[in-house]
Amino acid sequence: MFTPEGVAQPDGILAPVDHFAGQGEWADPAGVLVVVEVTSWDSDTSARDRGEKAHAYAACDIGVYLLVDRDDSVTVHSEPRGGRCRNIAELGYGHAVEIPGVGVTLSTDGLKRYGR
Repeated sequence: MFTPEGVAQPDGILAPVDHFAGQGEWADPAGVLVVVEVTSWDSDTSARDRGEKAHAYAACDIGVYLLVDRDDSVTVHSEPRGGRCRNIAELGYGHAVEIPGVGVTLSTDGLKRYGR
């Protein structure tokens, strides 16, 4: 979610151990490897989660924005340059999703239970 101040509170992040130690609640995003968002049921989720957040995280040079869509897919945005991601891959639930640059593969089969 974005706060009135324009900062994001992602659903999840992957960062090096102790990366945020001593930084308080609003930390600089530099060094964050992956940001995870799960789409909401709100009517503006498409504009916010698929648009605004994708551009905002790319503008911060966060390597990967992983969007879990409650409908039926996972989208991996990677290779940020100039506020946009150069690589976007969307896979339906049930596929193994490789998270670029971190050596993690996400099994999405279990997500089928939570979709619409």
